[in-house]
Amino acid sequence: MQRIAISPSQIVDRDILLTPAQHHYLTRVLRLPTGSKFHAIDGTGQLYLCELATSNAQIVELITPGTSSVNRQLSPPITLICALPKGNNFDDIVRACTELGVTNILPALSDRTLLVPSPQKYQRWCKIAQEAAEQSERLTIPTIAEPQSLQRILSELPDPSAKYLCEARGEHPHLLTCLQSSKISDRPILIAIGPEGGWTPAEIQLALAHQFQLVSLGRQIFRTITAPIVALSIVTAALA
Repeated sequence: MQRIAISPSQIVDRDILLTPAQHHYLTRVLRLPTGSKFHAIDGTGQLYLCELATSNAQIVELITPGTSSVNRQLSPPITLICALPKGNNFDDIVRACTELGVTNILPALSDRTLLVPSPQKYQRWCKIAQEAAEQSERLTIPTIAEPQSLQRILSELPDPSAKYLCEARGEHPHLLTCLQSSKISDRPILIAIGPEGGWTPAEIQLALAHQFQLVSLGRQIFRTITAPIVALSIVTAALA
């Protein structure tokens, strides 16, 4: 069943006040006739079964996310810190990591970052995350922060958290081994992925000063667009 994301402010009593773009998508793009059922998520973890009306929609049922077929959220929350790659590659990172269950995405401006994104880029990332959450039937949409320096991001991170900085070179324990040997069931997980060329020595020392553990994703050397997907897949396997 089709799923769309709405704002809680769109809910008035038992009605959902669809935006023109949402109404166009349901009636013109999907060609749903009046009376068709669809799901709506409000970003707070609530899932609604809705019925399409002439201009808006009506809530038929509030679905309790108590079964695995409805609740696809991962626990504990997962935050991805990712240095911005070249071009539009961050679009694919946002899309894939949303499907893999990431909770927060923090784009980092590292010493080797070449991209200085425009406000339009940030808005695009938010839209991609929303569309990916709808497609993968999530109950929530990942939060994407505006790009900031790595130093500022690390200084504002919550504690306590399980913090891992992925480093391609060097003798470091595998991320999966670290996750399996630590109690991650009740602590937020933070994964930091560097830019093309890797983290600089100064950035690694900065992360170590903020209690990050250096980890490996395996023998392979991944591109920045691939490494977050590999890391999130490992976390998903560890939480299964």
